[in-house]
Amino acid sequence: MIKPNKLTKGDTIAVLSPSKGLPSIFPHVFDNGLKILKEKFGLKIKEFPTARMDIKELYENPKIRAEDINNAFLDKNVKAIIASIGGDDSVRILKYIDKEAVKNNPKVFMGYSDTTTLNTFFNQLGLVTFNGQSIMAGFSQMENFPESEKHVKKILFDNPKDYEYKPYSNWTDKYKDWSKKEFVGQVEEIKKNNGWNWIQGNSTITGELFGGCIEVLEMMNGTEYWPKKEFWKGKILFFETSEDKPTPDYVKYTLRNYGIQGIFDKIKAVIVGRARDYTDEEKKQLETNIIDVVSKEFGHPEMPIITNMDFGHTDPQFILPLGIKAEIDCKNKTFKLIESPCK
Repeated sequence: MIKPNKLTKGDTIAVLSPSKGLPSIFPHVFDNGLKILKEKFGLKIKEFPTARMDIKELYENPKIRAEDINNAFLDKNVKAIIASIGGDDSVRILKYIDKEAVKNNPKVFMGYSDTTTLNTFFNQLGLVTFNGQSIMAGFSQMENFPESEKHVKKILFDNPKDYEYKPYSNWTDKYKDWSKKEFVGQVEEIKKNNGWNWIQGNSTITGELFGGCIEVLEMMNGTEYWPKKEFWKGKILFFETSEDKPTPDYVKYTLRNYGIQGIFDKIKAVIVGRARDYTDEEKKQLETNIIDVVSKEFGHPEMPIITNMDFGHTDPQFILPLGIKAEIDCKNKTFKLIESPCK
């Protein structure tokens, strides 16, 4: 895999909007995220044209969004690219991406939710990409979760040779009204973290991380941007659910499709992000559905499966580098990177 350079204080990052133009609707939330990047991490900001583009104009011009990404990769002064926020249609811009510009100019590229399309596409081109915080959802709320700030610095700046993930102390999936400026950066409720659920498996496995938001992956499924069969070999598949709250049955049907494709015959493990807005009963049903599909329907009762992990549409979240080797030890209940994510 092609690794980007790690970040250092004073680096310039590109900020753009590959999905929905929410910075034009909630500029105070966007500005607060930029403030965090500058004050907490010492980064310089370069806003590209789409960053604050009107939401309607951005929707109507997918090619412009791709051009911003191409230009950000080509810009020698830019060391990282971070999405403003997600959305629901970035799959429309993939045909306009300059593959050579991306491959020949590796740099930290990070986002989650709808940015899954770009993270997974670039990963298939050979780049390490990063499923992690966006400007408006992640960085803007970071002052509520000091552990998250330390985590970002560790992964993107310190670039450890190995790194063990551990559950954050607290979490939330409740957010105050973004339309009210007095609530900027605040969350509604902070809960104690009871940890991850190790629901299947007894072995120790290693594999390369790959995945994203399950609904966004479905937007790619069946297109030319969906991974080829051999790509899945040796992967640790991670997925999470969005604020749209797909039902446990939606997840079951999606995973059944993966099974028919033979994906579970190739991957090493499945890890699942904390499901946003699910009740305890819905979380239990989700776990039952995952085991039913992976273990019973497609014959892999040995495969490690961990749920309720700290990534996805709740805060704080982990950064998961796609294409980097990780290890899952079911007996000792550890999950860690076993190589550095950057160079």
